[in-house]
Amino acid sequence: MSNGVNYRSADVDGLSVFYREAGPADAPTVLLLHGFPSAGHMFRDLIPHLAGHYRVIAPDLPGFGQSAMPDREDFTYTFDGIAEVIDRFTEKLGLARYAIYVFDYGAPTGFRLAAKHPERVTAIITQNGNAYEEGLSDSWTPLRAYWEDPSPANREALRPFLAPETTVWQYTHGVPESATVSPDGYSLDNHYLARPGAAEVQLDLMGDYKSNVALYPTFQQYFRTHTPPLLAVWGKNDPFFLPAGAEAFRRDIPDADVRLLDTGHFALETHAEEIGAAIVEFLAKADVA
Repeated sequence: MSNGVNYRSADVDGLSVFYREAGPADAPTVLLLHGFPSAGHMFRDLIPHLAGHYRVIAPDLPGFGQSAMPDREDFTYTFDGIAEVIDRFTEKLGLARYAIYVFDYGAPTGFRLAAKHPERVTAIITQNGNAYEEGLSDSWTPLRAYWEDPSPANREALRPFLAPETTVWQYTHGVPESATVSPDGYSLDNHYLARPGAAEVQLDLMGDYKSNVALYPTFQQYFRTHTPPLLAVWGKNDPFFLPAGAEAFRRDIPDADVRLLDTGHFALETHAEEIGAAIVEFLAKADVA
């Protein structure tokens, strides 16, 4: 079995979705869904830990990374829209059953897929991917203000979230030793954020994040009804998603495996080996074949 990575693009109803693929084609599939402001490259250290056991697929969400970023006049940047593209992407690749790894924006994307197609999702790994109000920190206050009043002033108040230094802070905040965080990830994220039009796309998505919070009860009902095998592996020093959000999964899935790590939001930057080992152990028990 090879754990070499192939880099491909799929045409999804006229929209190009770039993705990384590794592992045996006939192995159980793990779909890796990235978050803001990143892309599939955030899984560069994790993929080798999984590819010896699983078929690993890591797409760039529309508007992120190497996937198409259509004009806002041609594509409405909402999480419903992103989830629909990724849903069609999985069908295009013939992924009838798959486990999902969800992080940050990948969570509302993946949880939409799971709630829509519970028979397809074999297991969930959530790494700082939230589905509970108590998981949201006070860092969301300016976003909540924009949700309640989408005025130009409130939209402008979110622009500092897109600044290069904020990206670096997201990667390094809560990490015991910042020198352990490679500059590769945040530098590439900042490259993509600097593209013409990217800022307005991201502000649109920040405004639409309220739709995810509104769906929390729907996601929780899915958890209770279908009790998918779930591993919550969480950077406990995350400034956006609190450990309480990880612990809350046990309320709806009593057997959920919750592990808190001494790191920040981008936990894979410092704990890819530990997270990879936990996933392999978890999926071996979860019967994802």
